[in-house]
Amino acid sequence: MNDLTPIHKPLAEMTEAELRVQLADFYHLVSYMGWTELIFNHISVRLPGDEHAYLVNPMGLHYDEVTPENLLVVGVDGKLKRESPYKPNPAGFALHGVIHEHRPDVGCVAHTHTTPISAIVGKMAPISHDNFNGAQLYGRVAYHEFEGITIYDTERERMLASLGDKHVLVLRNHGIAVCEADIPLTFFLLWTVQRAAEIQCATAGIPGPDSTLPEGIKRKCAEDAQRLKDNSSFATLLFDAMVRKMKRDCPHFA
Repeated sequence: MNDLTPIHKPLAEMTEAELRVQLADFYHLVSYMGWTELIFNHISVRLPGDEHAYLVNPMGLHYDEVTPENLLVVGVDGKLKRESPYKPNPAGFALHGVIHEHRPDVGCVAHTHTTPISAIVGKMAPISHDNFNGAQLYGRVAYHEFEGITIYDTERERMLASLGDKHVLVLRNHGIAVCEADIPLTFFLLWTVQRAAEIQCATAGIPGPDSTLPEGIKRKCAEDAQRLKDNSSFATLLFDAMVRKMKRDCPHFA
């Protein structure tokens, strides 16, 4: 075994301290990749236990300023479960809380609205499955109609119903939420959606007919991607490599 061999631990076997470090790295990666929206948006991870509590960023801090120590412990009602000088963002609890409460297969939820993603979800057409990354999402995407800023209890059940058993929720005219069993898998999925959106936007700007994929090929591509997902060490290998690169390029994250 060398230093680059991924050591995958199921989320339920991780300590809170380990989850805090990994989640802070995720926040920093999103900033490093240019996917932030000022102080807005959220990434959350479920804490082991029966309370459905989760870690999330403090309101008012840029992703660069998130640390393992200042992450908040929040309940599914969006209220702090431990004292902190910071407050949670009320726009985060509705989406994150309801998923953590009702999707036991989900350990981590990430919400972004980068320019390519916001452009795609503002169109009537769905996310395209006719590019390499989009084909991997075939059968995994759900859609939810825009109801305004997600701060109301009343929207929680409708978002949950829209998501169903999928792992990507397109928030029409807004952005996306992706959710997976743990942090590395969620980062992998977020990157896949981001790349699919970037490619779809670029394709739309090139004149001429699109090259479309047969349904069988899309299905096969999604199944192959699922096999990579099932090999949890693959996502850990990817996540850890990107964290190492980020820390080389940005020593203040080390």
